[in-house]
Amino acid sequence: MQISHEVQNMICVKKGCDHGPAPIPEEGRWVAVKEIKDVSGVSHGVGRCAPQQGACKLTLNVKNGIIEEALVETIGCSGMTHSAAMAGEILPGKTLLEALNTDLVCDAINCAMRELFLQIVYGRTQSAFSEDGLPIGAGLEDLGKGLRSQVGTIYSTQAKGVRYLEMAEGYITKLALDENGEVIGYENVQLGKLMEFITNGIPADEALKKATSKYGRFDGAASYINPRQK
Repeated sequence: MQISHEVQNMICVKKGCDHGPAPIPEEGRWVAVKEIKDVSGVSHGVGRCAPQQGACKLTLNVKNGIIEEALVETIGCSGMTHSAAMAGEILPGKTLLEALNTDLVCDAINCAMRELFLQIVYGRTQSAFSEDGLPIGAGLEDLGKGLRSQVGTIYSTQAKGVRYLEMAEGYITKLALDENGEVIGYENVQLGKLMEFITNGIPADEALKKATSKYGRFDGAASYINPRQK
């Protein structure tokens, strides 16, 4: 490296105490991180695209600085779903630093990667105090049965009120209303289970019944509506 003439002419003053980096919690241990290979953990990051028309939730399982598992969930932008497919292929096998400096195709995914990087390198991870961390495959547990993202989709207007379209339980097929026209429950289809049943050879009609459940005071409601049609 080049050193300026002014600095070269300075006398050398020895450095005093050097206690190194502050340790951070990683997978049940306290680690003084000096290199990227010292970093491990599972965490999540959420980012949005520049036009703020879509968002991404990114989950990474990092072991010794290497991304071993990635879960990319996107919403609000059709193009982002294709970007997520590319990011899913790009991320595993890269170091955390490589991934931070890789174009993950979509603004929202890049933003989520940045936020997730900060959490992991500062020890704010889901597995910070879990001995040996979480196994590869932990990302699938966030999806639950049927391996579908948990999505909530609610639409409402002042003129006509609220419509529940999809909840954590699944795709809403009917809303139950009381005498005042207020929502008191709903019927839903768990699409992940439905497809599992059909894949396993159960006839579609029977699979639909098995995958359908009710929530709240659905039975005995004053009226029922299809939230997508009425």
